[in-house]
Amino acid sequence: MEYLDFELPIKELEEQLEKCQIIGEESDVDVTETCKQIEKKLAETRKDIYKNLTAWQRVQLSRHPNRPYTLDYIRAICGDSFLELHGDRNVKDDKAMIGGLGKIGDQSFMFIGQQKGYNTKTRQYRNFGMANPEGYRKALRLMRSAEKFGIPVISLIDTPGAYPGIEAEQRGQGEAIARNILEMTRLKVPIIVVIIGEGASGGALGIGVGDVVLMLENTWYSVISPESCSSILWRSWEYKEQAAEALKLTAIDMKKLKLIDEIVKEPAGGAHSNREKTFEIVKNKISKHYEELKKLSPKELVEKRMEKYANMGVFNG
Repeated sequence: MEYLDFELPIKELEEQLEKCQIIGEESDVDVTETCKQIEKKLAETRKDIYKNLTAWQRVQLSRHPNRPYTLDYIRAICGDSFLELHGDRNVKDDKAMIGGLGKIGDQSFMFIGQQKGYNTKTRQYRNFGMANPEGYRKALRLMRSAEKFGIPVISLIDTPGAYPGIEAEQRGQGEAIARNILEMTRLKVPIIVVIIGEGASGGALGIGVGDVVLMLENTWYSVISPESCSSILWRSWEYKEQAAEALKLTAIDMKKLKLIDEIVKEPAGGAHSNREKTFEIVKNKISKHYEELKKLSPKELVEKRMEKYANMGVFNG
């Protein structure tokens, strides 16, 4: 288990508890009471730390190396029913963007989402979760297939941004993202979006238009990362914490600004601390919202979705 800087008090207490339990197992000394006291202190410390997280600490949690990624959610939610589909039928198969068919109970869904890697090799293979234009075109191809067969779409967002390379721009990165946003607004099947990690810039928006947008508690959603914002405004990454506060990128901020529909509570300690519980919570939220959305006709879905996005923001006429 890896720990972030602000989680070190938890690490110390967990190590103390482990030592206490080992002493109890290997000797005749009764350490039951001592272990209970440490457990109590551990629970209190964990509660205090995660109750008062700053915006930057939530950004750090969204990037935690043990945090579950898109494929982890899909495999846990769908089991063996997931069938991955590949390619944009134009350039190639983008490994940073995954998609395919899966079932929750008896209901089929088209899952799409960005996938990060677990180590150096897989991070390079997945391009660090940064999709090229063909990734967005693959996602659109799968969404259109879902529409054709009346299958609802689930979009899982976790990306530091769309790939900013010259080749991506040459193949129309901006157009691919803009096209997806346009097409998703008028897709005639329910779309449920879940932000499970980082939601950065157009890379997130390219698969982020939905009837319902859910955001896990320790994730962020913004036009730019705190580090990049800091480097632009202060010419240094040292002000990333100030930038994180100023950007209003947390789930609480997004809900206040009415840019998302619901904050999904994570287990104490974050999604990485209890993966199975996190998967169950997300699965139940998807099922709950789909039960409401399936009551609407295709025409009503599109009208409500367009109205929802048209009403976002503040402007002077």
